[in-house]
Amino acid sequence: MKKSERIEILSVWGNAIGALVDELESAGNHSENPLQRVLVLAKNANAWFTFDNIIRSLKAHVAWLEKSNLERWATQYPEIDSLKVKKRVGIIMAGNIPAVGFHDLLSVLMSGHSPVIKCSSDDKFLLPFYIEVLRKISLDMAKTISVEERFTDIDAVIATGNNNSSRYFDYYFGRYPHIIRKNRNSVGILKGDETESDFTNLGNDIFSYFGLGCRNVSKLYVPMDYNFNSFFQAIESFSELLNHNKFMNNYDYHRALYLLNSESFLTNNFLLLREASSIATPVSVLHFDYYEDEKSLEETLRAEQENIQCIVGGKYLPFGTSQQPRLDEYADGVDTLKFLMGI
Repeated sequence: MKKSERIEILSVWGNAIGALVDELESAGNHSENPLQRVLVLAKNANAWFTFDNIIRSLKAHVAWLEKSNLERWATQYPEIDSLKVKKRVGIIMAGNIPAVGFHDLLSVLMSGHSPVIKCSSDDKFLLPFYIEVLRKISLDMAKTISVEERFTDIDAVIATGNNNSSRYFDYYFGRYPHIIRKNRNSVGILKGDETESDFTNLGNDIFSYFGLGCRNVSKLYVPMDYNFNSFFQAIESFSELLNHNKFMNNYDYHRALYLLNSESFLTNNFLLLREASSIATPVSVLHFDYYEDEKSLEETLRAEQENIQCIVGGKYLPFGTSQQPRLDEYADGVDTLKFLMGI
């Protein structure tokens, strides 16, 4: 199958998923749309997967599958059409945000190889549903995808997990060509001249998917003597988090822990803002650090580059776009499609 044929099928796939999302949003809970049943299953299996967050993820994937985006992406890899040997690529999916492994699946399909998926136990309904939709569009492409509990016959591996699971992945899959991803988080840069709109957009970078994604901002770098009042006022629009039990359980636990340890923090009753050097944070906690000048900030960012997925603010990504990566903005900066072309 030629690249142009794959792009056509993938774009129709995106249109089909987008139509289901649009229909569901129009009809609400009374819809007989098959996506409704999948959303219920996904939410019941994982309380972090709210309907809003699942729909947010699906819409991001539909945007990737727009024909113009696929063509722009594929143009960077003229060698795609020269693939001679189709290989089986194992994909170990994470389960932190809905269908988070879709980019890896899409990359393998675009490359012409065959994806072998192991779904996370926290997210075992969404991607199989995607594949069922694809079967109605191109049975030939859908048949190249297999969903397995255990890999028995693969030629390469793409695995996403945390620092602990990465050691397990290295042990079992190190002999294969592989991409093995570890913990990363994202950071925001504040300069003191941000508007209310900037802070609201930053709130999306922090709170979308409850902050569980590697592209969620978990730490802020701020000028010396920075005043957070305007930030807290702007993010009051995210106060619906007060109604989510798992999120607030995390908040209550960490607030109690910091109080017991006599640690200083700022709070608006659903976010704990704490001065700390580490980038990774628990749910409901945001770290911050001061910087003296641009030079010292750049030095800090360079020193932490192995732990940072993306940066918003300043000369980096605009606020509010951390969860809107382009197809060629690869996790951990590793070009997945280039890797697949070389296995």
